Amino acid sequence: MNNVIILPIIIPLIAGIIMIVFRNNIRFHRLFSILAIVVTGMISGFLINQIKTEGIQTLQLGGWQAPFGISLVVDMFAGLLLLTTSVVAFACLVYAFNSIGQERERFYFYPFFLFLITGVNGSFLTGDLFNLFVFFEVMLVASYVLISLGGTKAQLRESLKYILINVLSSFLFLVAVAYLYAMTGTLNLAHLSVRVAEVGQDGLMTTVALLFLIVFGLKAGLFLFFWLPGSYSAPPTTISAIFAALLTKVGIYAIFRIFTLVFYHEPQITHLLIGIMAAITMVLGAIGAVAHWDIKKILAYNVIIGVGFIISGLAAFTSSGIMGSIYYLMHDIVIKALIFLLGGTIIALTGTSKLKEFSGLIRNYPYLGWMFFIAALSLSGIPPLSGFLGKVYITKGTFEAGYFWLGAIGLFTSLMVLYSIMKIFMNSFWGETSLSDEMENRTTKGLLFPIGFLTVATIALGLGAEGIHAYVELATEGLLNPILYIEAVFGSDFIP
Repeated sequence: MNNVIILPIIIPLIAGIIMIVFRNNIRFHRLFSILAIVVTGMISGFLINQIKTEGIQTLQLGGWQAPFGISLVVDMFAGLLLLTTSVVAFACLVYAFNSIGQERERFYFYPFFLFLITGVNGSFLTGDLFNLFVFFEVMLVASYVLISLGGTKAQLRESLKYILINVLSSFLFLVAVAYLYAMTGTLNLAHLSVRVAEVGQDGLMTTVALLFLIVFGLKAGLFLFFWLPGSYSAPPTTISAIFAALLTKVGIYAIFRIFTLVFYHEPQITHLLIGIMAAITMVLGAIGAVAHWDIKKILAYNVIIGVGFIISGLAAFTSSGIMGSIYYLMHDIVIKALIFLLGGTIIALTGTSKLKEFSGLIRNYPYLGWMFFIAALSLSGIPPLSGFLGKVYITKGTFEAGYFWLGAIGLFTSLMVLYSIMKIFMNSFWGETSLSDEMENRTTKGLLFPIGFLTVATIALGLGAEGIHAYVELATEGLLNPILYIEAVFGSDFIP
């Protein structure tokens, strides 16, 4: 057992609780939240190295052996996502220092930000379905506060829709968990894998699997994404960025975990349906991104396209497809945070999100312009930036699986992503300068560092792909071989 595993959960949780006591000490909030995220990131890196040398790490809380106690499990897939989460959270926190405003800071922005990270990290680390539900709810309750923090009309309108959808999906989650427990007598993921393999994935079990797909699809924005564009457009920039980077990714993680560890026996049904949903998601998201001339809406629909593309690798269910999804998932967490911070900065400088109302920003803000250009190329998968390798492997995986239609849709929507994001660049930064004196006097002070940090991260992910290849290979092997996860959880103990 490895007690370090629980630290990425309890560090942001305890830090957030402590900060609530010191409500008006904003300087303390800033320093303590950054410290909590940095330490969490360092621990994530330590766990990744442990997994590489010693294998999947587990912790049975209270000494209760699985499946009777609470299991925490970190394999390479979860470890990589933990580290990427810390990187993005650090950048969004630093950006918030000069953008979120003191009023929101006093109303517990930093504690709830850390509670959100607690829920995200807990979802990556939990080894049973009930605690996955618990950590989902921790994350969602924090997001309910963050999406409405400030109380603007748009925020309140979108937060109602966002909360209602998530309450519905949480109810369906409990229904699915109840049915699965009634059929198998366990909720431990490793034990579920064993039980489902023993009894077989018959029609009723596959129906429950599809119910889980609906639940996690709602949370990930897979096909059922009607709530997402408005919800991700309403909050302040740093909140929108962390939502775009992490919230849908937790749903994607859950889909990967469930359909590679538990429900992997009937891929001709479950994974084909996942592929169809991914294709529809990419097409509808691309249409939305191309059709709009509002920066917020274009970026929100690009989140949807990314969800569909990542899930395509799972639908293929080949080594190349899964490897590509892991590469692209890490890339997408970084690039979505970056592109939302860039878009929010443009809106802060111009006072509008309408592309046709301004132009020529690059004259006054050249660094911002060229970082946006790099982000646009990375988002589109242009080599050698971080999105390229993931797209290559996912496309290869879909072709290997015989899903040529899915690979072709992925490539086509990538061109639409490039068009939509370059539309922002060409209309915002190029052309005659149309800024008023007030706009020209607005500053990017304190905002360029976190943007530059994430820009360097996306370049490093692309140029350093060979350096992380061994880690991604281990993550892929862990997802495609459930026995590795099962053996790590149960060890030499008898499996009841």
